[in-house]
Amino acid sequence: MSASSSRASDAALFSPARLGDIAIANRVVMAPLTRNRAGAGGVPTELMATYYAQRAGAGLIVSEGTQIRPDGQGYLDTPGIYTPEQVAGWRRVTDAVHARGGRIVCQLWHVGRISHFSVLPFGTFPVSSTARRAQGKTFTASGFQPVSTPRALRTDEIPGLVDAYAHAARCAIEAGFDGVEVHGANGYLIEQFLRDSINDRTDAYGGTIENRVRFLQEVMTAVAAAIGAGRTGLRLSPLTPSNEAGLDSDPQRLYGHAVDVLAPLGLAFIHVVEGVTGGPRDNAPFDFEDLRRRFQRGQPGSGWIVNNGYTRPMALDAVASGRATAVAFGRPFIANPDLVDRLLEDAPLAEPQRETFYGGGAPGYTDYPQRDGSLG
Repeated sequence: MSASSSRASDAALFSPARLGDIAIANRVVMAPLTRNRAGAGGVPTELMATYYAQRAGAGLIVSEGTQIRPDGQGYLDTPGIYTPEQVAGWRRVTDAVHARGGRIVCQLWHVGRISHFSVLPFGTFPVSSTARRAQGKTFTASGFQPVSTPRALRTDEIPGLVDAYAHAARCAIEAGFDGVEVHGANGYLIEQFLRDSINDRTDAYGGTIENRVRFLQEVMTAVAAAIGAGRTGLRLSPLTPSNEAGLDSDPQRLYGHAVDVLAPLGLAFIHVVEGVTGGPRDNAPFDFEDLRRRFQRGQPGSGWIVNNGYTRPMALDAVASGRATAVAFGRPFIANPDLVDRLLEDAPLAEPQRETFYGGGAPGYTDYPQRDGSLG
C-alpha cells in the first residue's frame, strides 16, 4: 500500500463503527438507489443479488426503496417486502452481501401520492395525507407519466398502515437484513404527513406540528417494537423539494420536534439529506448540527448518517470532526462498485450511464468493472 493509502486508511472514515446494534466495517454507506429491476410480483432477482454483492465493500448498504404493501408502489418494477416470495428473493440478496462480509438494511417505502394507477392493483388509486395531486411524474410501462390523483386516508385506516410498516420490518429480518431504514424523505408518504405544504388534514394527523409528526412517531415506535430499535433507522430530508414537497413553513421546528420525540426510542441511526436531494446543499437555511445534537443527546449509540454531494475531503472531515458517524454516497456507487477502495486510495471515479439508471438488465447495472478490470 502506498504512503498516501496508508494515511487514508488511518482516517476515521475507514474505521469500524456501530449504528445501534449494527456493526459496520467502515463509515462509507451506500445510499438507496431505485433501479427498477425487480421481477414479477416485486420479487428481487438473481441479478439484483449480484449487483448488491458487488458493492458489499460499503460499511452499510441501504437497499433501494422497497414497498411495504401493494398500494405503496409508485414506480414500475420496484421490489416489495410483504409477501413470502419477496422475502425469499431478498434472502438471496442478503446472503450474497453477507458472504462478502457486508451489511445491508432494507429501506421501507410507501410512496403515498407519488404513484400511477397502472402500477397499483386493479381499481386502486394512490393514498396520501391529502387528496391533492402532485405535479410530478412517475416511471410506468409507458415511460414517465404524470402521477394519479390520490385519495386522503381516513383516520381509521392509519393504524392498519402503521401495522403494515411493522409487518414489512419483520419480513425484512426474516429475509436476512441487518435492519431497516424507514423512508421518511423526498416527498413520499411520511413527508406528506409531516409538511404543512402538503398536509391539509383537520384530524389528529394534521394541523399542529405535534399532529403532523404523529404518523411518523407511530410508525417508528411500531417498527422499533417489531424488530428492535437498535436495528431501526430513518431517512429524513428537511429541505428537499423532491416530488413537489414544498418547504414546511418552519422546517427547523418541525424536524427538531420529530427528532426530539424519536430520540428516546434509541434508534440505530438517522440518515439525513442535507439540502436538495441530488442538488444544492444550501437551498434554505437549516441547522443540521442542531438536529444531530438533539437526536444523539443521551443516546450515544445512535448513529448520524449524512448525505448529499459529499466529496472525499468533505466526508473525511465530517467523520473526523464528529459531525457524522458515517457518510452516504448514492450515484458514485452505481459506476464504482469498489467505491470504498477508490475513496481510500483517492483514485479517480468512473461516471455512470444515465440512460441505464431505470429499468433494463445487466448493462449499466452489474457490468461496471472494479479498478482491476474485474466485475467483482
